[in-house]
Amino acid sequence: MSLASWFRWNEPPSRISQRNPTEMVVETLMMELGWQIKQAEKQQHERENEYRKIKTGVDYGWLVSYPKPKHSYDISPGERLQLEDMCTKIHPSYCGPVLLRFRQLIAEYEPEVQEVARLFRSVLQEATEKIKEEEEAKKLARQWNTKHKTSLSLMTFKSQARISPFSSNIKTISEDVERGTEPARRVWSMPEFRSAKDY
Repeated sequence: MSLASWFRWNEPPSRISQRNPTEMVVETLMMELGWQIKQAEKQQHERENEYRKIKTGVDYGWLVSYPKPKHSYDISPGERLQLEDMCTKIHPSYCGPVLLRFRQLIAEYEPEVQEVARLFRSVLQEATEKIKEEEEAKKLARQWNTKHKTSLSLMTFKSQARISPFSSNIKTISEDVERGTEPARRVWSMPEFRSAKDY
């Protein structure tokens, strides 16, 4: 059997491109969870062996071979579905930081097997909250930018609506002269005062 068959190098590239990024994120995160659970089981088994050595005071490990524990702990189907649903909310660009944070917490706390899934859930919740905060900040920035643009457009509109003395529709004496008509009784630059007799 060749090693190339173990790896998926011989698969056509079209299969890889058909995958949805969300599915890839879910698969990657859930694979990491499974691997961390196996590692936690292995560490727990090693701790139990160390405890046995300390308790009995004699190391019979070279004589007695303990059967390797099979993958005894498994997440319940309901919890797995909940975690997969939470993984779908993680944007592909956050997949790497989520993995790093999860590994940091595992290294820091060295949790028991049962605690790994809870720790993973807390990392997912933290990432989801961060994503929501960033989306809200972007939304507020967009709203502010649109409000700022509209206020600028109103300012330019107001500046264009200024009264210009040369382009107004106010009649002047020179217009009457040019037309050859006799000007009205009042002088255009002065207000018109009428007496009570005119009415």
